Amino acid sequence: MGILSGNPKDEPMHYGEIFSVWQASMMARGAVSRYQAFLNHAGDKDLKKILNALIDQAELEMKECDTLLTANGIAPAPVLPKRPEVKLEDIPAGARFTDPEIAAHIAADVATGLVACSQVMGQSIRVDIGALFGKYHVTKAALGVRILELSKEKGWLIPPPLQIKRPELVNA
Repeated sequence: MGILSGNPKDEPMHYGEIFSVWQASMMARGAVSRYQAFLNHAGDKDLKKILNALIDQAELEMKECDTLLTANGIAPAPVLPKRPEVKLEDIPAGARFTDPEIAAHIAADVATGLVACSQVMGQSIRVDIGALFGKYHVTKAALGVRILELSKEKGWLIPPPLQIKRPELVNA
């Protein structure tokens, strides 16, 4: 029996897995901080629901990644301080993020997260790590659909140029 043929939790993590899990934990910390700030700026109640779902997901990812790191003798990064709540009216208009800006930013974050999860899944040789990031991938994809639907419904989505009229083919 080889070193990588038993319980995945008993297998050593390779350096790529260690860095990826640590980086995912660190990114989740930054996401919680950003999304808490965005909650202060958001006015739309549906956008706030999505922001709260993103915060819950980032906190879960942080907890699970930190548990994995600690179990393997790796110290996780320190937690960032929680942002204080601020009333939307207290933020000057020129300093405030608008709801469409927040929606575009979180959509880009989720898209980046999907790519990062796919990369970790592809590099992992420990099945439990690949499965963990597969779970994150599915959740991020579902959140991405919610953000897209909200952006379309509210008129916040700015599509790229659309091809309305297709060029005619010339037979030679």
